[in-house]
Amino acid sequence: MAHTMSQDEKYKMMTESPIPPLIGKLAVPTIISMMITSFYNMADTFFVGRLGTSATAAVGVVFPVMAVIQALGFFCGHGSGNSISRKLGSRETKTAEQLAATGFFGALFLGIMVMVLGLIFINPLSLILGSTDTIFPYTKAYLRIILIGAPYMTAQLVLNNQIRYQGNAFYAMIGITTGAVLNIVLDPVFIFVLDMGISGAALATVISQLVSFILLLCGIRVSKCIPIRPGNICLRKNLLKEIAGGGLPSLFRQGLGSFATMTLNIAANPYGDAAIAAMSVVSRIAMFANSALIGFGQGFQPVCGFNYGAKKYRRVEQAFWFCVKISAVVLLVLAIVGGVFSGTLVEIFRKDPEVIRIGTLALRLQCLTFVLNGWIIMNNMMMQTMGKTAYASVLAASRQGLFFIPALIILPKVFGLLGIQMAQAVADVFTFMITTIIYRIVHKQLIEEERLAEMDNGL
Repeated sequence: MAHTMSQDEKYKMMTESPIPPLIGKLAVPTIISMMITSFYNMADTFFVGRLGTSATAAVGVVFPVMAVIQALGFFCGHGSGNSISRKLGSRETKTAEQLAATGFFGALFLGIMVMVLGLIFINPLSLILGSTDTIFPYTKAYLRIILIGAPYMTAQLVLNNQIRYQGNAFYAMIGITTGAVLNIVLDPVFIFVLDMGISGAALATVISQLVSFILLLCGIRVSKCIPIRPGNICLRKNLLKEIAGGGLPSLFRQGLGSFATMTLNIAANPYGDAAIAAMSVVSRIAMFANSALIGFGQGFQPVCGFNYGAKKYRRVEQAFWFCVKISAVVLLVLAIVGGVFSGTLVEIFRKDPEVIRIGTLALRLQCLTFVLNGWIIMNNMMMQTMGKTAYASVLAASRQGLFFIPALIILPKVFGLLGIQMAQAVADVFTFMITTIIYRIVHKQLIEEERLAEMDNGL
């Protein structure tokens, strides 16, 4: 079992340890948990793929709702977690306790709202998400069960992020990965052995998420993180504003990601179930590759938050550039592997020749711009953790929203199906450009903040 540190030991580790091994130590558990989480997202697609093309497409159709549930969880989790790491960096423990409780119970409430509204409007919702007549029954069966798990699915994301932002990534990993592994085990049992079909896939997801939730709740106590107590809920305007500010970029990223998936399904609709299924499979593969990068970035975030709170701006910059360089190399390797083996990767999920044909080209086109994601994601994470809400929100909205959605609307009119296949790569190029402009602005601000901090110390 990992050594449980006091808050003082944790502060010393975060603000004084050498950067590369510190990020490595924090990133390994988050990379593992992100990749396993992404792997179990793919497991649903893989096992449901055995039920047919319409069922495979249904998992892609319901994905926007999963993304909304995740968006609300990340909104409260990143919103409170970012601020908690900064407050611990500046030694404001009482405020950190209020942030922890408010973020957790806020997510629980939002999850209940999603469940109630989703179940009431399940038929129109299934159609709005992009179901065809053949996909609709599968969508409804899958969606109904997913909605029941929404309250604790949002809350467990808050627990995961709060534990992680306090530098206890090991405990967050245990909670998340146990649920993910359980999901992979339960999927074939429920779908095939108990003959529950697509409903079995949904049930496996909600049961495994419940197990994660319970383990993470225990993890808060075991890892001596800031405790979550109902008595610490604080609805003061400045505190809610801080959570909203820290969480807004995540809400934009996930929310627009959800809307982008709906747009993608609707754009692919005229080309039939095979096109929807192919783009759904490609999205999952790209997400799996990106998950390692996001996990690495999550190892950087607590280092960024603590040191920014402690006004150690040089360490923030040093950590940022270390992460950018490592991620560029890893993504280049992944892009080459993905480009070479794209057909084989798509075929793992669905042995339909049309799905493979459409998916192979789409994946190859995404691999062309894949290396740009390191720069995009690390900038986004740094700005969000430092509380630069406006810049972080623009970056979070760019890749999936500001550029991807217009690309999906405009490009198919000119290039047909090829327009859908190339939309993500086009969006990545534009996002890279806007990220570079914003980085230069924030870098100047950071130099100015460092100058002011040195003047204060001089006095």
